Amino acid sequence: MEIILLTDIAGVGYKNDIVSVKAGYGRNYLIPQGFALLANASNRKIVAENVRQASHKAEKLKKDAEDIAAAIGEMVIEIRTVVGESGRIFGRVTNTQVADILKSKGFDIDRKKITVDDVKSIGSYTAIVDLHKEVKHTLAVNVMAAEDNQ
Repeated sequence: MEIILLTDIAGVGYKNDIVSVKAGYGRNYLIPQGFALLANASNRKIVAENVRQASHKAEKLKKDAEDIAAAIGEMVIEIRTVVGESGRIFGRVTNTQVADILKSKGFDIDRKKITVDDVKSIGSYTAIVDLHKEVKHTLAVNVMAAEDNQ
């Protein structure tokens, strides 16, 4: 089933993309929730016109995303967490923790746009920040033992 996305959906596509999804997912979730439209001829024309009118806005959004990526640059984020005897961490490092640290450094990025590697022990990892559909930035994350843990 072909649908037109009305919002960005992780793993499916971005706003105004025409994507194929399973019929049940489209009919029972995406369309009723208002996340998508059926990709018929009239909806395609409407979305094409909206995209044409919004193209200059999209360029500005892409430029802003590139500016944020440049400002973040080669920043390394340090996350301190409780660690067991073997060096494995209790719990896990989440995208929320990364988003909070970025916010404290002046970058207000939604946690849903951050993907963190599976972190199980102290060390260096990477996080991917999805700033725009064409702008993704890799961020270094160092996971360390908390001060009171040692």
